[in-house]
Amino acid sequence: MLKKFVYCTLFSIYLLSASDSKAQTPPSSDEVTQYSPFFKAVIEGDVEKTQKYISQGDDLEQRDTAGRTALHIAAYESNEEMFTLLVQAGSNVNAFENDEYDVVTIAAVANDIEMLELALSSGGDAKNTTSPYKGTALIASAHLGHVKVVEMLLKAGSNIDHVNNLGWTALLEAIILGNGSSNYIKVVELLMAFGADKAITDNQGVLPISHARQRGYTEIVHLLE
Repeated sequence: MLKKFVYCTLFSIYLLSASDSKAQTPPSSDEVTQYSPFFKAVIEGDVEKTQKYISQGDDLEQRDTAGRTALHIAAYESNEEMFTLLVQAGSNVNAFENDEYDVVTIAAVANDIEMLELALSSGGDAKNTTSPYKGTALIASAHLGHVKVVEMLLKAGSNIDHVNNLGWTALLEAIILGNGSSNYIKVVELLMAFGADKAITDNQGVLPISHARQRGYTEIVHLLE
């Protein structure tokens, strides 16, 4: 009974956070006013100034109050030119901010195809365990129904059967947190095509196909049969 209560509580908290706002938090206006000249140049997209600060020896891995590096900020701003400059200067592509998000997950959640492609080609690891839920960029994008992002992450070698601390895989999240629409059908189809294990249950022992049946997601049920 206690285990079920804890599970339901975690589930409710997760749904609340997922529906109310993005888990990833871009810099606020208040945070920006406190930024160093280097960080201000990055968020303003001033490549020339940023290059100057780098040449002067500014720390590429310095952090703001939320633990974001300049590269995180460039990813949030979807500034590919700035991102490339920082990577070429030696920024850590797999750095995590305070909530354990990396640039791959930031781009994936934003459905930012170009930034995700750049992050992956720059050495971003699709296998990284990210977020307070100990998930992956793949789980997050499956939850959101980002079809192209899911495909890119699968091709990049993301751990397709990773289980987060709620007991959910990408397949389970696509069903439990999805709405059964065409995007989620395509996500499930991709996951199955890449070999997702449909026998992995949630913490209550419920199979993905059972969740799909409970929700009336007929086409997803067919994919899992």
